[in-house]
Amino acid sequence: MKIRVYYEDTDCGGVVYHSNYLNFCERARSELFFQKGLTPHQPREFFVVKSLEANYISPALFGDELFIKTSLLEKKSASLVLNQEIFKDEKLLFSMKVKVAYLKDGKPSKIPNDMFEVFKND
Repeated sequence: MKIRVYYEDTDCGGVVYHSNYLNFCERARSELFFQKGLTPHQPREFFVVKSLEANYISPALFGDELFIKTSLLEKKSASLVLNQEIFKDEKLLFSMKVKVAYLKDGKPSKIPNDMFEVFKND
């Protein structure tokens, strides 16, 4: 997924504010669903972030065009571990390992097969 860094994404120095990298990754995960005609959220069932590990490597700046790459690292019946990386051109700026759990009626639940297909690495 490609995104552009806007003024609202940055601090007063034009550097992307640290929490916005998480927002960019969240948008990229949602976009994977939208591209397949699905939605990551239903009224009673959805994914939630259980844990994450973030690595800030180099800053993104106002006006930069970024590319977010998402790949599946681990798959269990009710959770996934994903690797997400943010690049500017070929330069890696940020990487994150995120564990998401699937909840139905507020409890961990088996992820439907069509949801697993969204994260297949092609």
